[in-house]
Amino acid sequence: MGRNPRSTIRHLAGAALLALSLAASAAELSVYSGGAVKAALDEVVAQYGAATGERATVTYMPVGTLMRSLGEGARPDVVVITADVLAAAEDQGWVVPGQAIALGGVGVGVAVNQASPAPDISTAEALKRTLLAAKSITYIDPEKGTSGKHFAEVLRRLGIAEQMKAKTRLGAAGYVVEPVARGEIELGIQQITEILPVKGVKLVGPLPEPLQKITLYMAAPTSWAGNAEAAKRFLRYLRGAEAGARFRSHGFLID
Repeated sequence: MGRNPRSTIRHLAGAALLALSLAASAAELSVYSGGAVKAALDEVVAQYGAATGERATVTYMPVGTLMRSLGEGARPDVVVITADVLAAAEDQGWVVPGQAIALGGVGVGVAVNQASPAPDISTAEALKRTLLAAKSITYIDPEKGTSGKHFAEVLRRLGIAEQMKAKTRLGAAGYVVEPVARGEIELGIQQITEILPVKGVKLVGPLPEPLQKITLYMAAPTSWAGNAEAAKRFLRYLRGAEAGARFRSHGFLID
């Protein structure tokens, strides 16, 4: 017996919808990113979706935590990590060698509450005096975040690591200068791209040049990307002029 025409139409319509659903699913990318990129990348991802109709979902975390998650079996399509750990990710087989692109560099800065006067951090000695005079400071846990690892080394180089311990609150993730905005902590140290989005704080400035660290952020497709072509399209968009302008507006240093 022949198929009922209405049944055939329903079957074909269902198949078409399924195909569209599968195509949309295949194009949807999972991105894991270091937190310093969040303010800019959120806007770029929205632009990307509007321009291409493809969706990328971004999960943010400190780079140290991100690397551990990859080692524990997390399987995003794209990662945004620092150049410092890119070689390790390639050696582990987590990202495709030679396909990473540079997004820009990010420096470390000092923040205070917007109602507070800006302290002197213009030189290493000035920063040392400001830190010793502060009642409290915060920075991200060195085991988890890029800026925290660097700032712990800064305190060691200044010779005040032990003196600062009692008045330091380590942040776990996200915008660790938020307690500065609430008036709970006097000074916050974090990457500048994570200070600028926080309402209620002001950026005093970058760490003085001898103590500064510019961290280069890279985006790379992972070795297990579910849709390698979609990952490549996303990276091409990140490398474009519109995305570059957005990153620059959020404090990235781009050549």
